[in-house]
Amino acid sequence: MGAEFEQVYRAHVQQVTAYFARRTADPQTVGDLTAETFVQAITSFATFDPARGSPRGWLFGIARRVFAQYCERVSRGRDVTVRLAGRRELDVDEAAELVVRIDAERRGKALFDGMAALTAADREAVELVDIAGLERAEAAAALGISSGALRIRLFRARAKLRKIVGENNG
Repeated sequence: MGAEFEQVYRAHVQQVTAYFARRTADPQTVGDLTAETFVQAITSFATFDPARGSPRGWLFGIARRVFAQYCERVSRGRDVTVRLAGRRELDVDEAAELVVRIDAERRGKALFDGMAALTAADREAVELVDIAGLERAEAAAALGISSGALRIRLFRARAKLRKIVGENNG
């Protein structure tokens, strides 16, 4: 079992870490959540049945539960980091780069607002398939739903995102 789990760990640790990094800005929290996911995974690895789904889908199911537990623990408030920067005049290149960054931030905010407007179930489906890159069958297994139900969630969520992002950018 040790060598098998090590293969699963090595193949998926970066994806699980990225999953948490998209959900929290604190690198230590990302590390803690990733570690907790793999602690739970190794504890239950003997019960993992490859016939029921891929290791990646199974791990993301565990990761979702770990993140939900984390959210419950910190539901009373979140840390906000404020950065203060010194002021100086910008040269032409810096000003042009700033315009590009502001535009990218506006598009990013529109997408963020769109994701926030989705139901939790629709948002999770989009995150697993479109952001984390899971195959539909893996995402469906991680969410505990059928592939057909996932297809419907994705269609509905993507349509809503297109509408919201279009409204915020137009």
